[in-house]
Amino acid sequence: MTALTVPWGYVMILDDQPVSMRVRNDAPHLVALDIDGTLLVTGQLVPEPTVLAVQLVRGRKHHVVLASGRSLTGILPVAKQLGITDGWVVASNGAVTARLCDTCADGYMLEDVLTFDVGPVAQMALSRFPDVQIGVEEIGIGYRVNRAFEPHEVNGAQRVVPVAELGGLPASRAILRGPDVLDLLDPLRRHGVTATQAGPDWIDVTPRHLSKATSLETIRATLGVPQHNTFAVGDGINDIEMLTWAARAVAMGHAPEAVKAIAHETVGDISQHGVIQALKTLL
Repeated sequence: MTALTVPWGYVMILDDQPVSMRVRNDAPHLVALDIDGTLLVTGQLVPEPTVLAVQLVRGRKHHVVLASGRSLTGILPVAKQLGITDGWVVASNGAVTARLCDTCADGYMLEDVLTFDVGPVAQMALSRFPDVQIGVEEIGIGYRVNRAFEPHEVNGAQRVVPVAELGGLPASRAILRGPDVLDLLDPLRRHGVTATQAGPDWIDVTPRHLSKATSLETIRATLGVPQHNTFAVGDGINDIEMLTWAARAVAMGHAPEAVKAIAHETVGDISQHGVIQALKTLL
């Protein structure tokens, strides 16, 4: 047994995991990590032990890719806290892929941006639910909204605009929030967009036929990482495709049963630093 004692009184046990949790770690893996509910509690910072675990994994030359439903604006501070200033990130449930870069003006360069026509989606939502709250992502800035969200609910600046301007430009992601808004999931999918439940009263709308997994697969191919060296940890419904894609899929202990059912393993919940239990098997 090898124990690594780190600051803050946390001890990481590196090689006492069961056989089913051990992996070959002598070749670089693509390590895809969800953010909210996996690396951190929404609205809080990444705990210091988790920061260290990610840094140790990166020190072993594994490619850590943050893959989130968050906008790029919401991912960048998390990457900074983790010390990730180069590499890839997947934002907006796969609609936006960016490369972090020390020498880039904003710290990143966009690699792939997929968009859809927001106008018909907004019209559909408002015709069913006139009081629905709508946010349309503006990459690297924030959102244009019909009514302001609470500051902790979305990342970046908010710009309140008339309803007609919500769909004025194609966008990578839109948010629909309100009572019974989940009734729109099937109609939106029939309309030809990807609609993902992100809460009991929240839908993320993105272009058709994409997910975190579609962007991660492009990154994997670009990096030349074998499919059998893909590893993912997540906790949400929007992680199902990512976990299905990964050769080794790990669900957080608090994840819904639908997520646990498709994962190969389940670790502790967010309060137990479950993601560290998964990452230490790469060490």
